[in-house]
Amino acid sequence: MTGGADSPVLVVLGGLPGSGKTTVARGVARALRAVHVRVDTVEQAVLHSSLGVAAVAEAGYAAAMGVAADNLRLGLDVVADSVNPVAASQDGWRWVGAETGAGVVEILVVCTDPAVHRVRVEERTADIPGHVQPTWESVTTITLDAWPTAAALDTAGATVEESVAAALALVARAR
Repeated sequence: MTGGADSPVLVVLGGLPGSGKTTVARGVARALRAVHVRVDTVEQAVLHSSLGVAAVAEAGYAAAMGVAADNLRLGLDVVADSVNPVAASQDGWRWVGAETGAGVVEILVVCTDPAVHRVRVEERTADIPGHVQPTWESVTTITLDAWPTAAALDTAGATVEESVAAALALVARAR
């Protein structure tokens, strides 16, 4: 982790839809009293704008990173919540940490039980107006780039509280 003991921390959670990352991100943000930056929310705002942006995902990540950087410069901890599927997005979050002097904790949220993961994907409801939830079939076709700097957090057999506690333990170790 970069940054000093008094530096703010950027907690980056990534993983497939339905893995539990937004649930964990919200719990971590509450516990740390941190800013929660969710790329899905930013992307939906871009989609609903009159701008006609062709590369919504790229714009969403860039805007979310900018918001995260602003808050880190204010000395606030930030929890970034996104699929983070490619090395470029992973590098981008680390760049935000380096540019702001924040520590960076990277967590890949996984659900190793396919049956549990599928139920989560199929039973969740959209909590962002206009957001279309992915299908199980679309989730199973997503390929995530390797993310060697991230700690894996398996939510398959854990309660929400246990998953949040595990993520907070990773943050505490990095501080």
